[in-house]
Amino acid sequence: MPVAFITGVTGQDGSYLSDLLLSKSYEVHGAVRRTSALRRSRIDHLYQDPEIYGKQFFLHYLDLNDPTTLRRILTKIQPDEIYHLAGQSHVGLSFEIPESTCDLTAMGTLRLLEIIRDLKKVPKLFHASSSEVFGKPDRAPQDESTPFRPVTPYGCAKAFATHMVSIYRNAFHMHAGNGIFFNHESPRRGENFVTRKICRAAAEISVGKRTELRMGDLKASRDWGDARDYVRGMWLMLQQDQPDDYVLATGKLHSVEDVVSIAFQTVKLDWREYVRRDERFDRPQEPCNLVGNSSKAQQRLNWQPQSDFHSLISEMTESEINLIKHQPDSSDI
Repeated sequence: MPVAFITGVTGQDGSYLSDLLLSKSYEVHGAVRRTSALRRSRIDHLYQDPEIYGKQFFLHYLDLNDPTTLRRILTKIQPDEIYHLAGQSHVGLSFEIPESTCDLTAMGTLRLLEIIRDLKKVPKLFHASSSEVFGKPDRAPQDESTPFRPVTPYGCAKAFATHMVSIYRNAFHMHAGNGIFFNHESPRRGENFVTRKICRAAAEISVGKRTELRMGDLKASRDWGDARDYVRGMWLMLQQDQPDDYVLATGKLHSVEDVVSIAFQTVKLDWREYVRRDERFDRPQEPCNLVGNSSKAQQRLNWQPQSDFHSLISEMTESEINLIKHQPDSSDI
């Protein structure tokens, strides 16, 4: 039974990756931060299953700022594969907390690399990079050879981490690769991300729980895919004989307005009646023309996105409606 270690296991990607690896008979270990919140909704179905938790799925309290504990855990479980997904991943928030973003996302990755190269059995490493490293590129679509020109603290931190993974791969002959992933969404997306915010608002407006949605620039566009497709790409990367970096993307641009339109269309409402422009949500700098070319992954990994954008946003909106229906009424509490 192969052993995998996942940082960021409670996030969108970490939870789907856990599902995938468990379906492939892995022993899965995940790193979680000790917080006051006991519920970890994305992995509750695994944590609450006595046939899985403690037998095939394990959680370890860990902070990436604590290399001693990280080293102890990795030495104990001796993973075959490490999937490094943890980091401060909200791009807009990185302008408010640039130091902690860089410490966790950039230096946290470097600490992990230093520990891995000292292990008796050096595991394969997948690092979750981001299209934000490209920032405002001079050409589109972007591929693995496109120069990095980040315009956000998050993008800068990811660029550092991505370069360090490549350096360690070449200098120390580690099986380490970067997945330069463009935006990917799902019903498990965090509530502070714009796609989830929009889908949630459309659902709440449709049932009378709110009356409007305030948004920043609706013309901003991204290459949006399905998180479940991208998680499959992570696993495929570590199954290759030779490590490398891969861009995963749909190759199609969609605007924030497209997300809004589909979400409100799903609940049979005209979004123009409910969406209000609010400049407070504009970012100091916005990446542009971020659209990916995943031909290398398609050829070498046999990877293809299997979900379409319209279906994804509709699914996310319908998921929000179901969540609202199953929320306890405040009068019952």
